Amino acid sequence: MGKIAFIFPGQGSQQVGMGQELKEANEQSAQVFKRADEHLGFSLSDVIMNGPDERLTRTENTQPALLTTSIAILEALNEHGIQPDYTAGHSLGEYTALVASKALTFEDAVYAVRQRGMYMEEAVPAGIGAMSAILGMDQDLLNRITDDVTSEGNSVQLANLNCPGQIVISGSKEGVEKAAEIAKSQGAKRIIPLQVSGPFHSELMKPAAEKMATVLEELKIEDAKIPVIANVTAEPVDHADDIRTKLIEQIYSPVRWEETVRYLLDQGVDTFVEIGPGKVLSGLVKKVHRRATTIAVSDQESLNAAVQELKEV
Repeated sequence: MGKIAFIFPGQGSQQVGMGQELKEANEQSAQVFKRADEHLGFSLSDVIMNGPDERLTRTENTQPALLTTSIAILEALNEHGIQPDYTAGHSLGEYTALVASKALTFEDAVYAVRQRGMYMEEAVPAGIGAMSAILGMDQDLLNRITDDVTSEGNSVQLANLNCPGQIVISGSKEGVEKAAEIAKSQGAKRIIPLQVSGPFHSELMKPAAEKMATVLEELKIEDAKIPVIANVTAEPVDHADDIRTKLIEQIYSPVRWEETVRYLLDQGVDTFVEIGPGKVLSGLVKKVHRRATTIAVSDQESLNAAVQELKEV
């Protein structure tokens, strides 16, 4: 009998109207949206349900919106008594995983990621930073390229180690462009500039990490009841102090997603349940190990199908 991991998406998976169906059909899910509105002091649920898109994609809205929607879906799933052996989340999704693992309360998490979004937005003025996906390139070679470009005065780092052949780089606009150019000349298959508002998971995010440290100091973090795989190390983190440290480092460190998936596979996980809008993480899991079972839960129909499939696991 294989083990189950609940995985939670990060920025980029959001869409206007996400979670609406479950909000209308499930009282527990509806309560999550209500609690977010009350705790943040404005109608986040209105932003989620009605947009417009430009408002939802502002980082300080996107982060709490995705966390809230994912937890609302999780509440509906919890009613069927399905428990994971591990949790993990991509970037922002790590906070959702910590709520699922009872290390953070939902209220504290939704407040924290709202602040996180604001600080990440403020850390680097618009247009100064950039991110690009580099496809079909060896990680060590790309790391050497970004180190060289950085040492010449244009900061750029590996930001998301997503799956074999898909790595996102992040940093100053010049740094990202230079590194991408060199990567292309050294055999990268494709370069895809990302539509993001800042150079996330790069050294340029250190000012945001410092501010976030203050927020996290004030929050009550418990030891995780279910092991959470940290983005920074791709290993389980369960002690409260470690969780706090890793969340601060996470802002300017790479998201080790491929290693996270491999770690979970090594622990006997064969079923990955993606809880939240979209299927981005399910796709990445399949690229790491195509025989892994992935189940994406985002609405009533996919919830019913997931419950049926998981009851048989």
